[in-house]
Amino acid sequence: MNSRERVLKAFKRLPGLPDRVPVQFDLCRQLADHFGKVLNIPVHYTENPYEDVTYRISANELRVAMGSDVVVTGASVSEDYRIVKDADGTWLNEYQMRMRQGDIYVEVVDYPLAHVETKADIDAYQFPDPDALGRFRDAEALVKKYKNDYLIFGDIEVTVFSLAHQLVGMEKLLVDMMMETEYVAPLFEACAEYQTQIGLRLIEKGVDAIWFGDDFGTQTNLIIPPETFREQLKPIYKRMIDRFKEAKPDIIPILHCDGAVADLLNDIWEIGFEVFNPVQSGVPGHLPQDMKDRFGEKFAFWGAIDQQDLLPNGSDEELERDIIEKISILGKNGGYMIAPAHILQNDVSPERVLKFIELCKKHGSYD
Repeated sequence: MNSRERVLKAFKRLPGLPDRVPVQFDLCRQLADHFGKVLNIPVHYTENPYEDVTYRISANELRVAMGSDVVVTGASVSEDYRIVKDADGTWLNEYQMRMRQGDIYVEVVDYPLAHVETKADIDAYQFPDPDALGRFRDAEALVKKYKNDYLIFGDIEVTVFSLAHQLVGMEKLLVDMMMETEYVAPLFEACAEYQTQIGLRLIEKGVDAIWFGDDFGTQTNLIIPPETFREQLKPIYKRMIDRFKEAKPDIIPILHCDGAVADLLNDIWEIGFEVFNPVQSGVPGHLPQDMKDRFGEKFAFWGAIDQQDLLPNGSDEELERDIIEKISILGKNGGYMIAPAHILQNDVSPERVLKFIELCKKHGSYD
């Protein structure tokens, strides 16, 4: 069984169980550069218009060599785009967000729509050109190289809600959502249209799944009330999936959504999502057994291994126990791809990365 068949079975798109639970992981630049040097595999980076998504869609040649069962691709920055850093070390990305490198992730320090109030303000804003030169060169090459052996994910993370608050600022957006300020609905629609165009072009290139990414939860609860999600956002995601399904009826819609979002999962299923990631098991409502009991017939799960504390700080024995637990519960009767809940950062040692992969394969067999 090759990786493509393994993931299709885990995602319930082919009958029967996979031979083992499939494995996936993302690597920060430091880890990717380290393993590329050790394994003598050139590391190719696809620089995404939103910087942190770069590490989702890069180093695929390296990751499959290390044991990943999927290939993840997405849009690249325009061929004409160059980072120009100011004296303070900040720069403008293609969205015209002013960015700064934080300790782990990049941070937005100035929002291009910080003063937005009206629909006209949204109409005047220019999203990056979906058809800019070089935008999908890497995606096309990866599909051509790996299509027969690996399932190919097209990543449009930072999709609607997250893209909106990175353009406006989280506090302003949340207040204006509650006030139903004029620009809010047009902003969500504009973000959705831009990312729909990106997704449609990835489908044209041949991807098998579209990976959305928007975080609706904190470590303890929802960011917005369920009613607000249902009124302002749910129909938008539904229309996006409908358009992707029209373009490719067998496309697999995947949602990455951090935080305690169990109260939205029925809505997320009704929208049409089939795979839920990252199954952040340390937050309320996300215990593995609860997830499997309540939603195991609706979703395949992807993720569930803590990268905030367990992977960087736990012992090998603690990691092994957690992997066994997640596979035995979330992987029972299929429906699970094991992965860290987020990108592995450089607080995780290379040795721990290799141990994670080894343990997942050691304990993942259905035979």
